Amino acid sequence: MTLPNDIADVVGQALAEDVGTGDLTAALIPAEAAAQAQVVTREDAVLCGSAWFDEVFRQLDPRIRVAWRARDGEGISAGQVLCALDGPARGILTGERTALNFLQFLSATATRTRRYAEAIRGTRAAILDTRKTMPGLRRAQKYAVACGGGQNHRMGLYDAILIKENHIAAAGSITAALRVARAAAPSGTMIEIEVENLEQLREALTAGAEHLLLDNFRLDALLAAVAEARGRAKLEASGGITLDNIRAVADTGVDYISVGELTKSIKAVDLSMRFAPHA
Repeated sequence: MTLPNDIADVVGQALAEDVGTGDLTAALIPAEAAAQAQVVTREDAVLCGSAWFDEVFRQLDPRIRVAWRARDGEGISAGQVLCALDGPARGILTGERTALNFLQFLSATATRTRRYAEAIRGTRAAILDTRKTMPGLRRAQKYAVACGGGQNHRMGLYDAILIKENHIAAAGSITAALRVARAAAPSGTMIEIEVENLEQLREALTAGAEHLLLDNFRLDALLAAVAEARGRAKLEASGGITLDNIRAVADTGVDYISVGELTKSIKAVDLSMRFAPHA
């Protein structure tokens, strides 16, 4: 898993939002005071976000040291100590909330992804993320998806083409939309087209589509689509996917299943920072 290249910028924006012109409460602590603390998880999860956590304290005060006892992508258990911190008390207190926000949020994305990935273990399908991410945190969340065992779909509108219903309507037909996309796309660009029924799937296959998004297909229609495509195109199931039905979807033989819930409908992992008693 490769870390995004925007961590410093994202953390800087988060600190500016929270700290602003200065932490008024931390100023009550003597400047020379030192502290030790630990981060503990209150629930089972998959860890993700340590680089963002580290960057918070690097930007606030490089004298703060963070020693990790778990790594991104590892399963963690309730009561487990994830890392220990020591250094200037003011910096640790100022960074506590922002650092935990990153760690809780990204661990939640990784944890949700791991549950979906485990649900389809043994099938040919892979879990894909979507563009339904928190603004400004797309690269971070896509990294978290990878930590959880999923795969990343396109990063944005600039690195792949996904022709959807409104694009098809504007172009006039599936065939026309594919023709225009091939003419306009830079060499090597993935082109995927959304279809809503088997008739559209057949038209797309006839037009030479290599990647098909099967939008809200029922299980019987997914089975028929897999049989119709016969390996001529990669098939991605999407729409209405839950932990309750994803195994049945994967068992139809599709190549990918995209799940917006990985990044848009998550509950932060319950973590806390505990300070050592004052000597």
